[in-house]
Amino acid sequence: MEIRINAINYNGSLVDGPGLRTVVFLQGCNIKCNGCHNEITWDENRGILRDVNELANELILNVKNKKITISGGEPLFQEKAVLELVRLLKGMDICLYTGSNLEEVPKEILPFLRYIKVGKYKKELKCSTKPYIGSTNQKFIDLLNDKIL
Repeated sequence: MEIRINAINYNGSLVDGPGLRTVVFLQGCNIKCNGCHNEITWDENRGILRDVNELANELILNVKNKKITISGGEPLFQEKAVLELVRLLKGMDICLYTGSNLEEVPKEILPFLRYIKVGKYKKELKCSTKPYIGSTNQKFIDLLNDKIL
């Protein structure tokens, strides 16, 4: 199975979930929020096609602290490939950033995640004081402890 990626940030991010995280930016978005900071990831025909198994092996080998955030674009635009990827990354501390509501996220994906950011970005509700979200309508959820951060 293949997955289309835009980029991988191995330098680490402190704003895409708790701890220093490697961020995998997927290509393709069907939500296209007004004011999105990552519009370059919208076009589903751009980016690089990767084999999911090879990508998982690369991440397991290179992400020493086991903290990975899957962002986009919209990761659930490639739902089947993301499910396969998170299955292969079992045991890693995985965070998924999606514009979908929690009820819309496929239930099969949730057991493989530690954290999830849900909700469409709304420019008029922009927030820079609460960690891990872009607008106040969004929620960042610790799935292991069942609480909103």
